[in-house]
Amino acid sequence: MKAKHMSGEDAWVAATTSAAQHVTDTSLNLLLIDPQGQSQLFLVQALTQSGCTVFTVGSTRDAWPLLRHTIDLILLETSLEHDSDIESSFELCQKLKQLPQTSRIPVIFVGEGQEKGDRLRAFEVGGVDFIQKPVCPEEVFARIKLHVSLRQTQQRIQQYARQRLPGRENLSLLTNLQKTLRQQAIHLREHNIHLQKEICERHQIEQALRQEQQKSEQLLLNILPEAIVCQLKQFQGSLAERFEEATVMFADIVDFTPLAAQRSPLELVNLLNQIFSAFDQLANKYQLEKIKTIGDAYMVVGGVPVDHENHTAAIANMALEMQTLIQTFERGENQSLQLRIGINVGMVVAGVIGIKKFSYDLWGDTVNVASRMESQGKPGKIQVTEATYNRLQTHFQFEPAQQVMVKGKGLMKTYYLVGRY
Repeated sequence: MKAKHMSGEDAWVAATTSAAQHVTDTSLNLLLIDPQGQSQLFLVQALTQSGCTVFTVGSTRDAWPLLRHTIDLILLETSLEHDSDIESSFELCQKLKQLPQTSRIPVIFVGEGQEKGDRLRAFEVGGVDFIQKPVCPEEVFARIKLHVSLRQTQQRIQQYARQRLPGRENLSLLTNLQKTLRQQAIHLREHNIHLQKEICERHQIEQALRQEQQKSEQLLLNILPEAIVCQLKQFQGSLAERFEEATVMFADIVDFTPLAAQRSPLELVNLLNQIFSAFDQLANKYQLEKIKTIGDAYMVVGGVPVDHENHTAAIANMALEMQTLIQTFERGENQSLQLRIGINVGMVVAGVIGIKKFSYDLWGDTVNVASRMESQGKPGKIQVTEATYNRLQTHFQFEPAQQVMVKGKGLMKTYYLVGRY
């Protein structure tokens, strides 16, 4: 029987296959240098369950005695509390690569890796890989097998070349294989650095996008009702809806024009901001929707765009509290500010129209009548229509007001809301 001659390429395939089989069949001896003790306990358990024998030490100093044993790979932790400890990790790797008996043991660094300089230095001192926390045990084991396989492949090829090949062919093949292995190792390191950089950049971009999205969402919710925002995300163009019953309230500050003449623009704006901010809090309290402010006028609605079972009572309660609240603001000379308030109940159309500067608004006869209740009311009074009175008379106190001439409606009977029962 003739011996089968193997070419250099066949030898490479045979040695590589044999090394890969060796990694699969043989338990790996791993050394984990973990100064934080239990921080990587879950990783040790996972590697042990995968068939590895894991030696753990708490400092680089304690690692040297274990290196007398057969160690297939070293996992070197760099996430330490002090810079001096981090330095010792890099120094240990550098010393390992300088000693003949340990120079071929692959060293994988495990750490935060937030600083690019830390990851690059790990490769500069001889590390074969850098695994960034939080680690995935399956990924760690896969990388361990890869680097041990590369190391064992190189060792077996060198052994095969020494035993089977003559001098020059041995040297040439060995040189080529070593060159190939070095190129693969360099490529793996570069790919790992690039991958870590991409992951870090992608994380930063995603975080920035989430923050900007939250800002935009909050800004939109400050302008439009939440229900309308949800609809606008799914629909472009005009968005309006008919509501068979809603309660509309208008309020304005009595004698605002003379007051404006007595104050600087900045003082006037600050005063209005304080008043309307307090009104906004009342609207939130009673689950009502603020529509807009026009000068010194404030408009709010109940039952729109989300149904509110007691929207008319909620508007009435808010109006009474507004009259109490406005008395805490002085116009000067120990005189309190006063409000005129008008309320009406009926059908409205509400929504957003146009494509720029979105604004949620109301339209309809009910809105016009509510505005007339306010504009033709008396200072310090809450004037309501008869329809409003009919819905509230069992729980609120009223007194007859006056007949108001409303364009297109003629004379309308009205009432003053004065309190609760």
